Amino acid sequence: MSRMFRNCSHWSPGVNRRERETGIGPGEAVTGLGIARGAMRESMTQQALDLEAMAAALRASGEYRVLRRLTPRPPVAIPDGVIVRTGLFVDVETTGLDWRRDEIIELAMIPFRYGMDGRIYEVGEAFQGLRQPAEPISAEITALTGIDDAMVAGKTIDPDAVAAAAAPAALVIAHNAAFDRRFLERFCAVFRTKPWACSMSQVDWAAEGHEGVKLAWLAAGAGFFYDRHRAVNDCAAAIELLATDLPRRGAPALAALLERARTPTWRIWAENAPFAMKDRLKARGYRWNSDDAVPARCWYVDVAEADKDAELLFLRQEIYGGEIDLLARRIDAYDRFSERG
Repeated sequence: MSRMFRNCSHWSPGVNRRERETGIGPGEAVTGLGIARGAMRESMTQQALDLEAMAAALRASGEYRVLRRLTPRPPVAIPDGVIVRTGLFVDVETTGLDWRRDEIIELAMIPFRYGMDGRIYEVGEAFQGLRQPAEPISAEITALTGIDDAMVAGKTIDPDAVAAAAAPAALVIAHNAAFDRRFLERFCAVFRTKPWACSMSQVDWAAEGHEGVKLAWLAAGAGFFYDRHRAVNDCAAAIELLATDLPRRGAPALAALLERARTPTWRIWAENAPFAMKDRLKARGYRWNSDDAVPARCWYVDVAEADKDAELLFLRQEIYGGEIDLLARRIDAYDRFSERG
């Protein structure tokens, strides 16, 4: 036995090689690590305070604007008696602009819970997927989206998984819903059963002091920035915008959007309007329908229900110069932004 322990005179129970070499026992090592971590936390906290102080000084100077990086929105306790619904913000990246021919290459969806007054209480877990299209992704689309063929190779998005994720939603929102809705309805039938709203067109951003409606511009105007070129980041940024109180309205942007989304409108078509009247129609807000929707290749306008009769009278008296049967159809959130409306 003496031979076995001859070269181990420094060994004792509970003492390992590091302890022999450093002279630090296990309790001391843990304590030292804790001290180091605590010092690091204190340093980070101080750094954060320093950054806050610098940001406050820059704002107070009146010479600078400060943008903050978007961070996850913390949940807010739902007050007793408040009725909440589930919203779903969606964004797609595609191989082009034609929803009949082009394909989805990325889909992101983020659910959130909101009150009927537009307050957002909780943001849920994101659904995100990439999908390989039938044809190679063009260089222009890669430059626009950051997605190339290597990123989507062999990847698919399961329509059944998408349907399950979208099923609980009481409202689907997109930033440019006229684009996203048509692609998603073609991809998964669940989106045809949902009411839709548009954060780009159904909030009067100009009246709130914004100079454009692009998502990145609105985010900058609201005081934050985010990593662009990914659909899930666009969804998170848009939800943050909708949760933010509008400066002039004094209520969340989502409240303004819900008000518009809940209000039916009438679409009135000016079929076979005289060519000489096109400038008058454009000046009044009419748009040209050049796709294959019915009726195709004619001017149309969307008006509030209260303005329907006045608009029909304007067309008969000022555009056609007499009595004429005009096509008009009531549109609500279930059809709005789709090929049906």
